[in-house]
Amino acid sequence: MEASGSSANKSVLFVCLGNICRSPIAEAVFRKMATEAGVAGDWRIDSAATSATRAGNKPDPRALACLGAHGVPVKHVARQVSKEDLARFDHVLCMDKSNLSYVKRKAKAVKESRAKVELLGSYDPVRPGTIIQDPYGGNHEDFQTVYKQCVRSCQAFLERNM
Repeated sequence: MEASGSSANKSVLFVCLGNICRSPIAEAVFRKMATEAGVAGDWRIDSAATSATRAGNKPDPRALACLGAHGVPVKHVARQVSKEDLARFDHVLCMDKSNLSYVKRKAKAVKESRAKVELLGSYDPVRPGTIIQDPYGGNHEDFQTVYKQCVRSCQAFLERNM
């Protein structure tokens, strides 16, 4: 869910396939980090999907359980990435190469696209360039892995953009 307020001068959109697992986890993790760093008001933070199939849904219950276990609040409804997003957001951080390819193609059709489109895992200090694998068909541990990757990558991204 996008941060409100006009004081936000930086923006980030996290993108995955369905916007019910990886990107809502990344969004919630980044929002908590920005809040704890006292810079949440400087950011517009949101997430979206490349597919419209899950639009209107809440995050996967396993994603919610994972975030809850780590004390990370989440308030989110899935939606598809729009052309307007690519004109409004400074950074679009994708979870895998398929998402990255989709967003880059879509950005080419946006005349005023300002988004820097990258893989979120490119910020991972432990394993730079890591693909954040979709945990949807997996188990609790797969969601924990996504959470840990998002924590490392979001922290590094925030530090570079303070």
